[in-house]
Formats: sequence, C-alpha cells, structure tokens
Amino acid sequence: MSQRQLTGSRIRERRLMQGMRQAELARNAGISASYLNLIEHNRRRIGGKLLLSLAEVLDVEPSALTEGAETAIIATLGEARAADKVAAAEKEAPEDFAGRFPGWAELMVRRHRRVLELERTVETLTDRLTHDPHLAAALHDVLSTVTAIRSTAGILAETPELEPEWRDRFHRNLNEDAKRLAESSQSLVTYLDQDSSEETGLASPQDELEAFLTDADYHFSDLESAGADKVDTILEQAEMLQSAAGRLFARQYLDRYCDDAKLMPLNDTIAALRELGPDPAVLARRFGVSVPRAMRRMAELPQTEGVPQLGMVSCDASGTLIFRKATEGFALPRFGAACPKWPLFQALSRPSLPIRRVVQQDMRGQSAFLAFAIAEPVTEPDFGHDPLFQAHMLLVALGPADWKPEEVSGLGVGCRICPRENCAGRREPSILTDGF
Repeated sequence: MSQRQLTGSRIRERRLMQGMRQAELARNAGISASYLNLIEHNRRRIGGKLLLSLAEVLDVEPSALTEGAETAIIATLGEARAADKVAAAEKEAPEDFAGRFPGWAELMVRRHRRVLELERTVETLTDRLTHDPHLAAALHDVLSTVTAIRSTAGILAETPELEPEWRDRFHRNLNEDAKRLAESSQSLVTYLDQDSSEETGLASPQDELEAFLTDADYHFSDLESAGADKVDTILEQAEMLQSAAGRLFARQYLDRYCDDAKLMPLNDTIAALRELGPDPAVLARRFGVSVPRAMRRMAELPQTEGVPQLGMVSCDASGTLIFRKATEGFALPRFGAACPKWPLFQALSRPSLPIRRVVQQDMRGQSAFLAFAIAEPVTEPDFGHDPLFQAHMLLVALGPADWKPEEVSGLGVGCRICPRENCAGRREPSILTDGF
C-alpha cells in the first residue's frame, strides 16, 4: 500500500481524535457517508477540492493528511517483523499501522534500531574479548602479577620469623610487582577505552595497515599516474603507520597496487566494468591477468558511477584472514575465525576452481551479495614440495530485484555471534541464542 493510499487511514484517525461521527464529517464535506467510508478504508483515492474540504472540516493542514509515515519507517517496521520469527504480526499491516498510529510506529522503529545497535555492540565486544590476542596477553599479565603479589604477601603474613634480609627482599619484590600491576592495569584500561577510530595505539601492524587503507578507501589516485615514484611520499605522510612491520606491509601493498594499475589502467578498468559487469573472471580475460589480481583491482577502484559497492577478503592456507575490505551489510570478524561456510574457505578445498554464490549474512534478509571466490598457489611449482595457496573472495552488493530467496546461501560472521540454528559448521554455541 502506497503512502498516497494511507490518506484515508489518516482522515479516519483525525476524525476519531476529534470525536466526530462519520456521517457528520461526510455531511459537512458534502459527500455521502458511504463514500467517506470507502475513503477511510483506503478504497478510494482522494485529492483536489475534496481533500481541501475534509482538511477544513477537520481543521488540519491538507499536508497532514497526505504526508504520512516515511518509507523508511514502513520498511523498518517490516524489518522488525521479519527479525522476530515468533511474533504473529500481520504481514500486510505495517503501512496501515504507520498511517493510523504514526507516533507508535516511530516509537517501535526507534526501539528496533536500538536493539540492532545493542546487538552490534555485543557482537563487537564479544568478538574482541573472546579472540583478541593482545587483550588476552594483557589479562594474563595482570593475573600473573596479582598471583605473585598474593604469594609474596602470604609469605610475609604467615612467616613472622623471617630474617630481616629476606623480609626486605620480599618487600622489594612486593613493591616491584605492585608497580608492574599498576602499569599493566593502566595499559589495559587505555587499550579498552581507546576509540576504534583513533590512529594511535593500534594493536598490531596488520591493524595499522587496515587503518591506512581504510583512510584512503583502498584507492591511491597518486599511484594511478605517477606509479612507484609516489610510494615513499605516501608512506611518509601516513601517521598511522607507526611500526616498521606496518610500514613494510603498506609498502608491499602499494607496490602491488602499482603493478595492478599498470596492467589494468583505471579508466580502462572502469569502462570494462561498466560494459562487462562485475565478473572478475571476465575482466581477467579482458586484461590478460589472473583472477585474484582482477579481484584486487576491482576492490581498489574509487566509488563512482557504474562501479558497484565492492568488498574483498583474502586468507592464507590456514584460513587466517590476511586482507579485508569491508562492505556495508557484510560483517568481517576483527579477531578469531570467520564462518566456515564462506565461499572463501570452500575455495581452499577446490584450488583453481572458481566459485560463484549468492550469499546473505544479514538474518533480517535485507542485504545479499554475489560472492566470487578462488584459490590459487602463491609459490612456484616444484617437484617434491607442496604448493601454498591463498584464497580470495570478492563481494558485489546486489539490489532487491537482483536476487531471489531460494538462490541465497545463508552464512554468518563467526560462530560465537551467529544466531543461525542447526548449522553443520558450528564450532561453539552462540551468545545470541544460548547466552554467555
């Protein structure tokens, strides 16, 4: 039901709010009660002089009757219903409900959005607390120091006959352990309190590289024309690259970027993408490059007309994520293992064989992606040595009309924060269904 069709519901709501009978409103507006009844039940369209007459009788602006709930509110109500599999809310009712009770509709929308926000917060914090190696090391250091202090204090309290020399030694140990505990606790609090968007205090060289690439949106226009001559300048200006390892990772990425730009020039690549579509295998044949290179080059393109929303993720043979370009609607785990149902990992069991899937990670059924995945060796073939593989997955956002529910493969982020039940790939219970 369109917003225009909701005008009748709003007329009825205004009439009831004023305690006016249907026959009274119809008579004052110069129409029959039966015709007004059809209008109020959204079975007749209304506009022009009749709308002005009804607005005048109801003492409201005509816009108050024609401008109903926003499309986003109606869509969010439908999303809230779809997210609750137990609720028995009528599928056809969101438009009518939003038109008749806009205040309640807005309240429900705000509550639903708040629930989603809190769910994302829980997912992020749980992922971090469960898998963050730096946080685990810091907590281990704090607990070890506390244990040492407790042991030393116990000896001092339970052994009154200690010689002065040994007592002084234990006191010094106690003082040193207390200082170390204070420093470790302060570092832990600083790490937990720091904002994820800060460019200082990043946890690892990989985090530095990700912050560096995110800041540039994975595209470096200076390298498109100047090539490798601009690499040093870009690295010097990148304040988030604090460690030698972080700068090394960034240089390796920029060197590959320059090679990609030479083999697949920016304007030619965008033109080919618009002509041929976002299939990396087709683009790879057009430019005579490998499929992973075509995937990476597509992820490097700036957002412009004809370039769809793209994300990319790569992993090594162990399944560890070594490259991540996030895209809206498809969450990537910051720490720990990802969902084993990703085509990325399926490609590792089928080296050099391309995989194409329509996937959906959003349990609310809002976002779907066309996933292209392939695994290729990163070492030269050699008799007597097994090759090492890396897998790559490109994600292309699909519009609502580009996919059908029966074509979609459902997957998650990681087991710990995935609510999907009866999943063959589940490694551990989900806090979203089974609690902590």
